[in-house]
Amino acid sequence: MSETIAEAAASAADVTRGGWRRATGVAGLAIGVLATGAAAGVAIERMTVGRGMRRKARLVLDSAGPYGGLRGTPGKAYADDGTELYYEVDDPDPDPEATPARRRRLFGRRSPAQVTVVFSHGYCLNQDSWHFQRAALRGVVRTVYWDQRSHGRSARGAAQTERGEPVTIEQLGRDLKAVIDAAAPEGPVVLVGHSMGGMTVMAFADQYPELIRERCVGVALVGTSSGRLGEVNFGLPVAGVNAVRRVLPGVLKALGQRAELVEKGRRATADLFASIIKRYSFATRDVDPAVARFAERMIEGTPIDVVAEYYPAFNDHDKTEAIAHLAGLPVLVLAGVEDLVTPSEHSEAIADLLPGAELVLVPDAGHLVMLEHPEVVTDRLADLLARAGAVPAAATVGGYGSSSTAEPG
Repeated sequence: MSETIAEAAASAADVTRGGWRRATGVAGLAIGVLATGAAAGVAIERMTVGRGMRRKARLVLDSAGPYGGLRGTPGKAYADDGTELYYEVDDPDPDPEATPARRRRLFGRRSPAQVTVVFSHGYCLNQDSWHFQRAALRGVVRTVYWDQRSHGRSARGAAQTERGEPVTIEQLGRDLKAVIDAAAPEGPVVLVGHSMGGMTVMAFADQYPELIRERCVGVALVGTSSGRLGEVNFGLPVAGVNAVRRVLPGVLKALGQRAELVEKGRRATADLFASIIKRYSFATRDVDPAVARFAERMIEGTPIDVVAEYYPAFNDHDKTEAIAHLAGLPVLVLAGVEDLVTPSEHSEAIADLLPGAELVLVPDAGHLVMLEHPEVVTDRLADLLARAGAVPAAATVGGYGSSSTAEPG
């Protein structure tokens, strides 16, 4: 374990000198605290699997994995600061495979098309994180999937790159408004958000309560929080998490200023970071390797300077009062019981503020519950859509949407 951490630190330290060396040293300390358990797994793996074989396995999974390949009709929205936001629309019956028999299997009969379901993804992910839910709902109801600013196919945040402004959750709420204006300018909407995407939905509700009253017919908040994220310990001892909190903002800022060198370091320590990602994304020990690699690819595709510019927003996030705007709506609050990033207690706190909400706590599930247990998430989402009037009748999705048996498209 110590040898693995030492290798990671050495790889980072070799990329440059001086102040950068000191910054990466602090980064190595923070990452070492976070990675202790993960590094042990990497050390064991290295005794049994060669580096070349691991690299080959990643390439095979990247080329053969079916996940993240679903595409819809592309569109662009523009945020109030000019940032170009990319979205895709799946209309009912977008392809020949969306047969009446398949719709009956999912929901009993054809869905009305007047409701649009808008999906917002989490930090360091992109719209493809909804792969299983997208596959299950295709041809059934109108859906919109978008990439948050600086993620996926959306442009880098103009306010961040041109004016040096920090990202705020309030800005993300305004971004969601721009996407809705462009992709669903009229008719009822159901808002679905995971993690940071759930915070985006809360910020939207806080800033546009009249739109919530007039057009929103349902909300799903998956693995998210209304605030107090500064108290999350990420499964670490108190001393360790306090040390990380003290140094991480400055470290990320320093690393973000040397993004090219950091990306080289990330590639050099790919095995360690893969284990960290798996630990903080999933609770299931035997998660499908293709799904794990899919999540890893999304997260590692987020540049370090984007990671840095978003991080401070989470400590400032507090949308507890905004939850009141969702009262009276059909609301699904769902979380993994073993989520280390946004613990399930945060979802319980949201549900406590919405007595009519359905609270679902998924056992043996981590932060990326919609990838780890997609059949549960899709089934509960289908029920929400039925309650919201987006589909005429809910039904159990069954094998479709399972990480082991899901159809790729």
